[in-house]
Amino acid sequence: MTETSNVNSKAKAQLEASGPVGAQLYARLRLRIIQGELEPGTRLSEVDVASYFDTSRQPVREAFIKLSEAGLIDIRPQRGSFVSRIDMASVLAAQFIREAVEADIVRAVATRADAQMLAELDEILALQRNAAETDNPQPFIDLDEAFHRKLADIAGQGAGWDFLQPLKSQMDRVRHLSASQFPRNILVEQHTQIVDAIKAGNPGGAEEKMRLHLRRILDDVPVVAAAKPAFFIAEPS
Repeated sequence: MTETSNVNSKAKAQLEASGPVGAQLYARLRLRIIQGELEPGTRLSEVDVASYFDTSRQPVREAFIKLSEAGLIDIRPQRGSFVSRIDMASVLAAQFIREAVEADIVRAVATRADAQMLAELDEILALQRNAAETDNPQPFIDLDEAFHRKLADIAGQGAGWDFLQPLKSQMDRVRHLSASQFPRNILVEQHTQIVDAIKAGNPGGAEEKMRLHLRRILDDVPVVAAAKPAFFIAEPS
């Protein structure tokens, strides 16, 4: 097992003055796990995390419970809490659920998107094209998330998108790993095809392109797992 890096250091991290502390801790730690900064097997100490964020242990405990419920950490009595490995079954389940939800979302968008909404989607696509050429995958991933969130907002399903977030945590971990391995311009082209179908007022075409886009991860997962076996739960032999 590995220990936490800067979470266990004497440095301090600032939290927002407003907003629940537990929710902020959950969001910060979730992001670091999903991005791979905290690798599987990393030990998380309530005392050290509380010290690092200059807070009490109670909100840390609340954040750990939520992270455990999302499958991102394993809480082992008398041993500690550790960043979990990626569960392939959870990735596949999240992909299935996300595809079903976003297929309906994009159909709705194709029937209601106005000129302003389309311009906002085009703006995200333009930013994605630029980000696809950079070495750092994080800006691209953030824009990918923004693209899908914008579709949900246009469809009036922003709350539904928020509901999906904890369900797709394991899938998001794979997305971060694959963004460093595979050409990102393919994803931009798939997004462009989705928007083109929306512009054409073609709900069926938009749904087809969205399903194709979201199924790409099914091809990526075995390759990523082979490259980073320590990040995944081993399949039964």
